Amino acid sequence: MSDQLTTALDEAPLSRFHTRSVVVAGMGFFTDAYDLFIIGTATTLIAKQWHLSSSETGLVNSITLISAFVGAFIFGRVADVLGRKKIYGLEAALMVGGALASAFAPSLAWLLAFRFILGIGVGGDYPMSAVLMSEFSNRRNRGKLVGLVFSMQALGTVAGYVAALALLSAGVNHDVTWRILLGLGALPAAGVVLLRRRMPESPRYQAKVEGQRREAAVAVASYSEGAVQTDLQGISDGPGRRIGLWQFLSTPRYLLYLAGTAGAWFVFDYAYYGNSVSAPLIVKSVLGSHGAHVLTEALALQLIVFSVAAVPGYYLAAFAMDRIGHRRLQLIGFPLMGLAFLLIGVIPGITAAVGPFLILFGMSYFFAEFGPNTTTFVLAGEVYPTSARSTGHGISAGVAKVGAFIGVYLFPVIKDHLGVAGALKLSAGFALVGALLTLLVPEPARRSLDELSPEDVVEAAGEVVRAAQQPVPGAVPPGA
Repeated sequence: MSDQLTTALDEAPLSRFHTRSVVVAGMGFFTDAYDLFIIGTATTLIAKQWHLSSSETGLVNSITLISAFVGAFIFGRVADVLGRKKIYGLEAALMVGGALASAFAPSLAWLLAFRFILGIGVGGDYPMSAVLMSEFSNRRNRGKLVGLVFSMQALGTVAGYVAALALLSAGVNHDVTWRILLGLGALPAAGVVLLRRRMPESPRYQAKVEGQRREAAVAVASYSEGAVQTDLQGISDGPGRRIGLWQFLSTPRYLLYLAGTAGAWFVFDYAYYGNSVSAPLIVKSVLGSHGAHVLTEALALQLIVFSVAAVPGYYLAAFAMDRIGHRRLQLIGFPLMGLAFLLIGVIPGITAAVGPFLILFGMSYFFAEFGPNTTTFVLAGEVYPTSARSTGHGISAGVAKVGAFIGVYLFPVIKDHLGVAGALKLSAGFALVGALLTLLVPEPARRSLDELSPEDVVEAAGEVVRAAQQPVPGAVPPGA
């Protein structure tokens, strides 16, 4: 890509196009959060109706997360091979179909199958939305724009709690309530399927991968609403650069980055999803398990804690990370989130004191959002080259969802053996590991994507490998 076009992309001012893109991409994350976190409430009702065992309940809670691994990898790789625009919106269509079908599931086997399909769409949404927004952004506001996309997760989670409370408080039959809750997940995704299909191609992908530099320059000028003028006479089309999957995975620099982005995201999602999906179970254990309205009370308290502690964390992270630093904010959030978990685990009797427990539980939520929950999503869309950026993000998000699967599936088991305090102490240890893995990635705040992830790193690595494979002059060939 020419220096002129790179500068135009990096310096393009914010416009109505960016606002529209945040909404179109963000509604997918509204849906992702609703679908992933509402299942914890739904399964408390499903388990009673279908007489599910603990292992079956854990499987229903977590099946979407394991299929999200599949979706993230497939959509991430295909978006690098075919382009972002050609497949954007297909993941939202899978979410619509999976949510609607789940609401009408006649048995456990069918529910698991439909939730698996839903998870493929959810997983695919991660690399698609993150990378497109990252590539549309300028270097100064990239963290804010991508962070705002991810922050729609907060509103989706709140919507799930509100919907569940409304239905339970209204006395709707529990066998109907869980079906309505699962089906509602189709609505926000359905609203953006067509809008996503109409989104333009990433100009960075056009220029660097497809070699369509003049078309990319026209696109930048159009979505910056004339604020950026590019001299088309000085920009010519040329061959694009594509990095193969094996090339990408055999480049030491990007393997190190994958250890940082995928590894940190894995340990975070283990702790976060295990605690969040099981939050009604956690709060119920603190309130006590008796009484007809314990689930409603637990949901109400969880909604208050999440709204007061977590929601501000999302938006503070989005608006502050470009000043603080994307990696630096992750290095702040991981230890403080872990400290909250640790305090719950080591303070005697804390889980029997509702007020102090909720304060510390809320602190863990705040520093999860004002830290690794937001930054893992942002970082994985910045540090890889354009022709492998969606692949790198997809691998990272997919590996993270394996961690989430393990956390959601095992949390009830660990809680039964170690108690809430013991389970949260384990989460504190994972937070420390996440902070250490974060050190493997560079600080991308306010830096150009081309500077962070040059394609020639892969080419240089290939030259080293080829040189190592050449016979040394005068050496005796093996077997001679």
